[in-house]
Amino acid sequence: MHKYDYVIVGSGLFGAVFANEAAKHGKKVLIAEKRDHIAGNIYTEKTEGINVHKYGAHIFHTNNKRVWDYVQQFAVFNRFTNSPIANYKGELYSLPFNMYTFNKMWGSVTPEEAASKIEEQRMEIKGEPKNLEEQAISLVGRDIYEKLIKGYTEKQWGRDCKELPAFIIKRLPVRLTFDNNYFNALYQGIPIGGYTKMVGKMLDGIEIKLNCDYLENRKELNAAADKIIYTGPIDAYYGFSLGNLEYRSVRFQTEILDKPNFQGNAVVNYTDALVPWTRIIEHKWFEFGKDETGNDLEKTVISREYSSEWRPGDEPYYPVNNERNSRLYGSYKMLADKEKNVFFGGRLGEYKYYDMDAVIGSALSAVEKML
Repeated sequence: MHKYDYVIVGSGLFGAVFANEAAKHGKKVLIAEKRDHIAGNIYTEKTEGINVHKYGAHIFHTNNKRVWDYVQQFAVFNRFTNSPIANYKGELYSLPFNMYTFNKMWGSVTPEEAASKIEEQRMEIKGEPKNLEEQAISLVGRDIYEKLIKGYTEKQWGRDCKELPAFIIKRLPVRLTFDNNYFNALYQGIPIGGYTKMVGKMLDGIEIKLNCDYLENRKELNAAADKIIYTGPIDAYYGFSLGNLEYRSVRFQTEILDKPNFQGNAVVNYTDALVPWTRIIEHKWFEFGKDETGNDLEKTVISREYSSEWRPGDEPYYPVNNERNSRLYGSYKMLADKEKNVFFGGRLGEYKYYDMDAVIGSALSAVEKML
């Protein structure tokens, strides 16, 4: 008899949801977490009364009522709406692209004027766009591409826009309204008290081993459970035997500032290629600059984000979904599908750039199949 029904590798959203549901079904669960804390990349840490998103901004948004109802069990969400700003050489533009953006860019006052300007510029691209640059110009024209897309995208991906596939930017929101609600989702917000508090409630009563690297303790952990739920990188599970999948990583430079307000917004993207960071996050504005008792916070915490190519030892953040990596992942998935007692889930296990609601939905679907 094994000691556990499931060993779950990782305490991020996929692992936490699966663990919570398995425990509800009376299963005995152990979480093996490589880091010294729970919650994976949505981990938040309180600094100067501010819930700092240690691994980048995480703004919950979904149109899936089932997922929204699910997370409400573990946290009360505030009404934060993501309305980022783009800074291009000191010029500030609203995102996503909307009438505020077009007015600043061209002086357009009416939707007809903006649509006419976009149509005039997008005619530069003939036929089906062959790369990200052509796709972007065909959607919003040359001016917006040059100022607000090109530099940011090339910093984020570490590749020329002509070398990136068109599909990355196919869903670029373009609105002929004065609406800068970035996600435009039915449900949106940040859990009051931070994501770590929310995940802690999910894992209440569940055994967790921190600083426990599954790949270094595989034999022992496999022997302890009937099944393994693996949310780490799929190529690492197989010892990179077929080759390395590529990821982009992010480095964070975080500062505490002795002032109440640095940039007046939670998210400011820097779209000029000469600025080395992609964006600056000012964490206090995710919770409207107030602590949990409603008092104004006197200091602020900012994080500059620098995108980089993943190297061993770095955190893998998002997959590089080009043809080479898609083929390689397909080969690893063929191996994974043959496993009888191991299930691969989450952003790294499935080599997919999931939003948080999609991770939760995927975990709930896995629970339905397996429990």
